[in-house]
Amino acid sequence: MRLKTIDVSSATAKEIQGYLHDAIAPRPICFASTVDKNGAVNLSPFSFFNVASVNPPICVFSVTTRARDNSTKHTLENVLDIPECVINMVHYDMVQQTYLTSADYPKDVNEFAKTGFTELASETVKPPRVAESHIQLECAVNDVISLGKNGGAGNLIIAEVKRMHINADILDANGRIDPHQMDPVARLGGDWYCRVNKANLFKIAKPTDYTGMGIGVDAFPKDVKYSNVLTGNNLGLLALVNTLPTEAEVEAFSKTDEMKELLDVPLDNRSTRLHLKAKDMLENGRVMDAWKVLLINGLIH
Repeated sequence: MRLKTIDVSSATAKEIQGYLHDAIAPRPICFASTVDKNGAVNLSPFSFFNVASVNPPICVFSVTTRARDNSTKHTLENVLDIPECVINMVHYDMVQQTYLTSADYPKDVNEFAKTGFTELASETVKPPRVAESHIQLECAVNDVISLGKNGGAGNLIIAEVKRMHINADILDANGRIDPHQMDPVARLGGDWYCRVNKANLFKIAKPTDYTGMGIGVDAFPKDVKYSNVLTGNNLGLLALVNTLPTEAEVEAFSKTDEMKELLDVPLDNRSTRLHLKAKDMLENGRVMDAWKVLLINGLIH
């Protein structure tokens, strides 16, 4: 791997922004509705956004000053006037409308009208919710922290969630949010976005769910640890097990019909074929069987 090293002290703000936007991705989108002291409504998206605490429930998002002239955005001005906001989560069917609000409309322009989104009265805060959003978080702004003085500097908004509204149609049988139904959109760099749907969803079981701490890669036999076939993801799955199969279990597995043909090859080709077989098993959820295959080499040698 060849590395390109960038010293931020000699790079322009635009260069830094480009690399960070591209590298730290995907980022969830905070579609924030706010009001000023006169009641004028603003709606704008921000991708410097995440959840930071659950007790109390805190979301954070950052509103940067404009890099070209260091001017402030209406969202920042509004939360300094009225320290409240609604964070509306963005799903695929609303992303093009959401993108319209990233334009620098004058302060007296209501982006709800420009985009066609529907204003829905909030219950605990003054800013309205986006009715089309599957998830709407009414928030009190606890603090605004300036992160710098130059153009492009962030202003970190600490928003405490006071009430959540969730479309019941995106909940599963257990009352949890179903990502297949939520259909969320995330921000990448440049003009790129990504859609989280069934085709690119996958699960990773936590180690504590069924294996405890796991043995870790440092406990692997050398030929497995430094395999030319197994990927980092493969090694991560293998490392989750608590114990390795016993010699008796490996020997019994080596005599199964599945393994007989695989073992009936010259010794110099056997290791690669065994590792390829283990890789296939790992990709089909057969972690312990994959270990038995990998340990056959040591048993035979």
